[in-house]
Parts: sequence; structure tokens; C-alpha cells
Amino acid sequence: MPRAKLTLTVPEEVWLGELARLYPDATFRVLAALSDDVDAGVGLAEVVAEDTSAVLSKMAGYEDVTDIDRLQEEDGKVLIRFRTTMPLLLFPARDSGIPLEMPFEISDGEAVWEVTAPQDRLSALGEQLDQFDIGYTVDYIHQHVTEEPLLTDRQRRLVVEAVEAGYYDTPRESSLTELAEEVDIAKSTASETLHRAEEQIVKEYVTQLESE
Repeated sequence: MPRAKLTLTVPEEVWLGELARLYPDATFRVLAALSDDVDAGVGLAEVVAEDTSAVLSKMAGYEDVTDIDRLQEEDGKVLIRFRTTMPLLLFPARDSGIPLEMPFEISDGEAVWEVTAPQDRLSALGEQLDQFDIGYTVDYIHQHVTEEPLLTDRQRRLVVEAVEAGYYDTPRESSLTELAEEVDIAKSTASETLHRAEEQIVKEYVTQLESE
């Protein structure tokens, strides 16, 4: 399943975009967020800034921010729970059916997302970002394999043994016969096992190239 990294540009006319640009050295690390049935949003965030009080005071002044609770504070860092009537970044993910991976960071008007979803859902996310006038760039899209290991245990052990024995060196330091004897299996079995492992490795490499 594809895994993508996107850099979003939060519109300046939205409170979060303006706030992040007013304090470009501050970092807003969103730890959790959700939207309710009336399109309001509740979030848990860590704010890191030289003057966190100034940042939170400005944040509280926006009409779209209805509540801020300071949960934990230390020098240059504060953990807050907040509620907003304009959780703009939640809408595209919600409407495209992609759960946001937490945490993600917002700094100087830009948010960085990493998402894992089928290709059609990623396309839907792009359409939703366009609809909400949120600019974005795709940093990468990789094929994220989570279902099955690339090689079986037997294939993996034999490939590792082959590498350590110098079977893949140029020139070779070990023949197929020597390798088979070393792991105590028939030469034909070693040949077939290596061939199947090499097939999987090459195909996965080509898939990665295509996704990039």
C-alpha cells in the first residue's frame, strides 16, 4: 500500500496559517485531533516557542478558537487542549476517508503529513486539498509493504549465507556447490531457493523505482 509524505501550505486567511507565520520559529506539534458533527474540532498539541505565553495569547484572540486549556508547561514548551470552529486541516483527511497519522508538525505556515492509503484514497485527498484551497507538494510516495515479509525464513537465511560466503562477489569466492554443502542442502534446492529469493528482491526493487 502506498505511503506518502506531503507538505501542506496552510492558507494565511485561516487563523492557524496566520498564527504560524506570525511566529515562524514556533512549532505546533499536533498529538491528537478530531472533528465533531458540527465541523468543530478538538485538538491536543504541544507548542514549542521562545515565548509560549505570547503565542497562546495571540491564539486565544482568534474568534475561531473557542477554548484553550494549558495541561503541562516547562521552559519553551506547553501542552494544550484546544477547541476551534475552523479545524481546516481535518476536513480534507476526513472527507477523503484517510485517517491522519499523529503526531504531525506545523511550522511557519506549513504542515507535514505522512499518510498510508490506497492510491484512489490518495487521489481523493489531493482533490479535497484543492477544494479547500490548501496548497501542497508531494515529497514522496513509496510502496509500503506490511502484509507479508519479502522473503521466507529459508530464503532469507540462504541469501545471508550466500552474501557472507562471497557467492555474490565479483569474482565469486564461493560456488553454488560449496554454498549448498555449507548449509547442508542439495545443490538443486539451493539453486531454486536462491532464484526465488532473487526474483522477489528484484521485483520489489523495480516496484520501488516505479513508485518513486
